[in-house]
Amino acid sequence: MSTGTSTFVIRWINFLTMILAIAVICFGIWMSTHHDECRKYLTLPVMGLGALILVISLIGFLGALKNISILLWTYLVMLFLVLVAVLVFTVLAFIITNNGSGHSVAGLRYKEYHLQDYSDLFSKQLNNTKRWRRLKSCLVKSEDCNDLPKKYKTLKEYKTAELTPIQAGCCRPPSECGYPARNASYYDLSFHPVSTNKDCKIYKNTRNVKCYNCDSCKQGWSCTIHEDGVESGCNLQCHSICRFVGGVLCGLLCSEECC
Repeated sequence: MSTGTSTFVIRWINFLTMILAIAVICFGIWMSTHHDECRKYLTLPVMGLGALILVISLIGFLGALKNISILLWTYLVMLFLVLVAVLVFTVLAFIITNNGSGHSVAGLRYKEYHLQDYSDLFSKQLNNTKRWRRLKSCLVKSEDCNDLPKKYKTLKEYKTAELTPIQAGCCRPPSECGYPARNASYYDLSFHPVSTNKDCKIYKNTRNVKCYNCDSCKQGWSCTIHEDGVESGCNLQCHSICRFVGGVLCGLLCSEECC
């Protein structure tokens, strides 16, 4: 690959990435002006990510545009640091949450979740009342539980459904409680729970209560974050590797040309 071709590729990759970064920053600004507490909670991380991508892409773009080796090598160093950070984050997220993949229950096509499967440190963070209150408000507004009776019209459909981790942990009591389901959104709580699990007493049929304060809900949310986080981390890592390899080739070709 010639120097002109490599710099052309790096230039356009970073130009498109800059546009994406600007869009991410604008989205973060929009979230900061939105009255939804769920979106406001993510404002700083989103804007920070957009700013980081913009700075790295700008350095790479200028380095490839002007064939400035120092900018290209700075671009590579920053990409390498991002690559290492994403790798560490992905590995830690997998190690910390890997044991919380859920437990199979006879007769159900989905898994149930227990908070004690996670490390003490992670469980302590989820049990932080203030932090969980914010997350819970987002779960209530997400309509995951309210959509169940619309999606599953009969009790038979509901019992054979493949629920998501959040639906399995937040929208229903644990199976060990022994509460019979009357439909997708109502359980007969007149039965005395056959388990000592505290989630059995926390669950209510009320729309805004359900099992949102249950440990099973926290675990279901964590499982969802685990799956999304590992997937996103792998995608970002692959993207960073491709850009890093391309940048290395471009930097080497530019250095040879200067020599």
